[in-house]
Amino acid sequence: MTPQLQQAIRLLQLSTLDLRQEIQQAVESNPLLELADDFGDESLPDADEERQDEQELDTERDDALEEFVDDEPGIETEWDDVYSGQTSSASSALPDDADDWQQRHSIAGNLQDHLLWQLNLTPMSDVDRIIAMTIIESLDDRGYLTVTVDEIVAMMNAQDDLLTEGDELEADEVLAVQHRLQQFDPVGVASLDLADCLRVQLRQLPTDTPFLDYALALLGHLALLEKHDYAALRRVLQISEENLLDALSLLRTLDPAPGEQIGESQVDYAVPDVIVRQHQGRWQVSLNEEVLPKVNLQQQYASMARKAGGEDGQYLRNCVQEAKWFIKSLQSRHDTLLKVATRIVEVQQDFFDYGEEAMKPLVLAEIADAVEMHESTISRVTNQKYMMTPRGVFELKYFFSSHVGTDGGGECSSTAIRAIIKKLVAAENPRKPLSDNKLASLLNEQGINVARRTVAKYREAMRIPSSSARKRLV
Repeated sequence: MTPQLQQAIRLLQLSTLDLRQEIQQAVESNPLLELADDFGDESLPDADEERQDEQELDTERDDALEEFVDDEPGIETEWDDVYSGQTSSASSALPDDADDWQQRHSIAGNLQDHLLWQLNLTPMSDVDRIIAMTIIESLDDRGYLTVTVDEIVAMMNAQDDLLTEGDELEADEVLAVQHRLQQFDPVGVASLDLADCLRVQLRQLPTDTPFLDYALALLGHLALLEKHDYAALRRVLQISEENLLDALSLLRTLDPAPGEQIGESQVDYAVPDVIVRQHQGRWQVSLNEEVLPKVNLQQQYASMARKAGGEDGQYLRNCVQEAKWFIKSLQSRHDTLLKVATRIVEVQQDFFDYGEEAMKPLVLAEIADAVEMHESTISRVTNQKYMMTPRGVFELKYFFSSHVGTDGGGECSSTAIRAIIKKLVAAENPRKPLSDNKLASLLNEQGINVARRTVAKYREAMRIPSSSARKRLV
């Protein structure tokens, strides 16, 4: 493959955020490229002029693009070529309420740092402080201890310079520090297990909290609670179904993983590459120009390149060629992206009109044939590329799915089947949840031929618990 084609393939598979970084690096390394301050205002050069010397690549070598501009422009050509990220089908900018898309990430404090900060504000003896620091360093992301109290005791006693000669740390001393740490924010960290964590949170509540005693009693029977054996719980605790239900509701207000409230985390926001809007009853697709800087040729250096001689002149002429290749690679990338996204919208129009249950089966080969590209090209285009629609933001891969047969001889998308399963589960009787066999039977009644094991696979993929785990008193 030529260097130009390799560059085009690399740009094609980059996400929008990565592409912005690639553009910035290209501008910094090539004096003939510059970012326009008012990007998004000018249109692309005439498409016919820009592609008049274009050569069609061999299809067997086209692992990334249908076609790519492979000519090397002469130095005497006009240097007003500009890539602005716009196309003839481009629409207006994002609405004002889309500012959140500009956020890259949100950083919270580290759990250990958060606890150490509180520890520094808490009066303690030197030994207790070292115990507390040891406990804090032994917590997992959920806030639970990853070592036993006995292990901490052994660890501390092994440090000869910690204790006075002849003294030995006892387990009660470690437990006393652990109980103190459990009162730190978030309440329940440094717990030994789930029951311990929830018990600490319950004891933080006012003593007159309704059903507090019942909720504390439930923690002694977590095995029955996990099995949803409510009949056994009522017998063991000797309480009515109504009181059991209220106690369960109180438990559900607690946090089983308090450590996850605090943690160094980076939230990545999906930046839409294309935007889908409905206009006069038709769905229109356009590139998201707001996230793509306009790149153009630096006019001053371009003029110098035509006149300069020697090594400096040759250097500038090489930069001119590289700049034009980069600009044309960008244009090719976005032309391809827009073409593929437009075809996806055409195929999945029912989804945009009616929702997930109307999603049609779609495979890469179908789009590849429609736009006359290789399947690998479609795979690259749809990877980490996002579409902003009135129904939400979706990765382009979301619109591709396998199919199962129907009684009428047609096909039903696996995405649509998942949506139907989700709808059936949401409407089920919580006292008698639908089993996988029952879900398969209901789908068959709708003419969708699907086996129980397929239903189980889809259910697990959507992280929907089994029917026994979904069982509730109401």
